[in-house]
Amino acid sequence: MAEEDRRVRRTRRTLHEALIELVLERGYERLTVQDILDRADVGRSTFYAHFRDKEALLLASFDDIRDRLREDIDAAPDRPATLLFEHAYQHQRVYRALCGRQGGSLVIQHVHGLIGDALREQLAVDGVPAEVVAEFHTSGILGLLVWWIDHDFCHGPEWLAGVYRRLAPSTMAS
Repeated sequence: MAEEDRRVRRTRRTLHEALIELVLERGYERLTVQDILDRADVGRSTFYAHFRDKEALLLASFDDIRDRLREDIDAAPDRPATLLFEHAYQHQRVYRALCGRQGGSLVIQHVHGLIGDALREQLAVDGVPAEVVAEFHTSGILGLLVWWIDHDFCHGPEWLAGVYRRLAPSTMAS
């Protein structure tokens, strides 16, 4: 059983790595499952034993990172922007593939939901629904994140968090 688990982990890791490499080279939208199979040197039946399609592989590639980010945000809910920027900086290759110009909009939608959920619970502006305030900040954070990724992570995460605080100071902690 342990040997099978190891093989499963190794196969999934190989598929994830192939996906990330190919997204960085060609972009997500242009990839096919066959491209991933060729790069990973994995058979079609093996791929489909693990994933429904390339979208499922893409989302699974982000699962571990998303879970760690969620834990960080839950532990310090007053700093979601800073935590996201630090997290992206620590995992540049994955964020570059999944959230940069080569990635698809699918992951951005999932990150959007993650950040929006975290913010909705803590933001309040008199007379403005929490969903609206959360959407405003989520869109700003993600916009800056994509810009930062597309500019090769220029400056550090603290700098970007400071920029964010200056742009949206009235309702948001960093």
